[in-house]
Amino acid sequence: GLLPATMAPPVPADPLWPRVAKLLLLLQLCAPRASPQPRCPSACICTSDLLSCSRQMLQRVPQVLPPTTTTLDLSHNALTQLHDRWLTALPHLEALHISDNQIRDLSPQAFHNASYLRHLDMSSNHLHAVKTHYFEALVSLEELLLYNNRITRVDENAFTKLSGLRKVYLSWNNLTTFPFQVVQWMGIYNLRTLDLSSNSLSSIPVEVLAALPENIGNGLYLHNNPIRCSCPLYLMLQRWKQRGFSSVKDFFEEHTCKVSDNVPRSLIKFLKYSHMFENCSAGPEDAHLLPFQVAAGQPILLTCNTSLPPAATTYMWISPHHEPIKHPGNSNRSLEVFHNGSLRIAVAKPWHSGVYVGLAINSPRNFSRLCEVNVTVQYPKLAGETFSTGLTTLLGCIVSLVLVIIYLYLTPCRCLSCCKKPAPLSPPQECSAQSSILSTTPPATDGPNRKASANKHVVFLEPVRETQNGKIRLALGEDFSDPKHPKVLQLKSDTESISSVFSDTPIMS
Repeated sequence: GLLPATMAPPVPADPLWPRVAKLLLLLQLCAPRASPQPRCPSACICTSDLLSCSRQMLQRVPQVLPPTTTTLDLSHNALTQLHDRWLTALPHLEALHISDNQIRDLSPQAFHNASYLRHLDMSSNHLHAVKTHYFEALVSLEELLLYNNRITRVDENAFTKLSGLRKVYLSWNNLTTFPFQVVQWMGIYNLRTLDLSSNSLSSIPVEVLAALPENIGNGLYLHNNPIRCSCPLYLMLQRWKQRGFSSVKDFFEEHTCKVSDNVPRSLIKFLKYSHMFENCSAGPEDAHLLPFQVAAGQPILLTCNTSLPPAATTYMWISPHHEPIKHPGNSNRSLEVFHNGSLRIAVAKPWHSGVYVGLAINSPRNFSRLCEVNVTVQYPKLAGETFSTGLTTLLGCIVSLVLVIIYLYLTPCRCLSCCKKPAPLSPPQECSAQSSILSTTPPATDGPNRKASANKHVVFLEPVRETQNGKIRLALGEDFSDPKHPKVLQLKSDTESISSVFSDTPIMS
């Protein structure tokens, strides 16, 4: 049996395709699936790195937060607490705003897993204290805002582990005391602003604050506190004012002190009205600032007299730019600190001027001030410099006066023909001396009927060298063609003579 020509034998199926299909299906099942990105919370606004949930009356933090967030704003809500490790989902967080909420306390691990946080704003909450465990996990923190809370106590070790802390704002609280002994340790490295204003501080350790380096005193704000009046307090703040500290200069009238503890409202602005402290003599702290002048290009060696045992003491200096300088010195060795505590500046430059503070370190937290040296670097005067400033100024005035006289009286005419003496009956001509300075259009020369342009702006008027019947005609700055003009009626006279050449009102003929 032969098959019909139209019927071809069946082609066997390729056995490779089923195997490929099974392999693709197996790879699809075994491949890891990408986890979906967390969605933006419904009450918030999200961008690439910003998450804003402000003013949404939230009572708890949203559970799902985008991990790419670097700035989180939860301000102006109704949050009462923060649960432990709630920032674990935000590994890149740098700024956190939780102001204007109702947080009263913080759990021991509220800010764990937030090692990159640099800015924390917890102002306008209900915090009653700053405990040691509150912020110890924020090792990168630089700015801490706690103003307008209800804080009455700050633990001594509350900021010990925050070596990078630069600004702390504790104003408008209820502080009656503060651990000032840790301020010096904080200021050695980074602390630049400590705002304790508008609290209830009744006493402060003046001897401790007076020994603080300049970079700390410049940013220590103590105004608007009921501190007991005393001569040491007055002298310390006056010294800070004379040195231009912003903490006193910017709030000069707001520094108050209490005259009597028995009279709660006996507060006076003792820096503004200082007559009651006129008998206060300068304290010993004012003698620490030693002057030191040197010419530019010369080496400088600063030393502090000390009797401390060198074996247990190390030394450090703080530069006018608030930089700590330890042994052996800075990176390029332009500033060197020796083992005996001396500071050497290899080549004095003008930017080396300022107050240098020498410190002795006996333990990681025990700093004592040795001395403060006010360095002034000046350029040497030139050998041929014989003129004083007053003589130079006088010569400059004389030269300027001569140039003005030359300009007014010896300025050459622009043309020779116009400067020639005109004939008695010839039309009046004009030289450049008769033109008005800053005028855009030269004065018209219309003879007896001469008028100034109505659009002309004249700074001052000068007489025209035009002689007619022995009288001088002036250039005009306004259009007085109308004979009934009030100024024309006021100035017109029968003799047509000039009463005052330099009158503010032009003379009309």
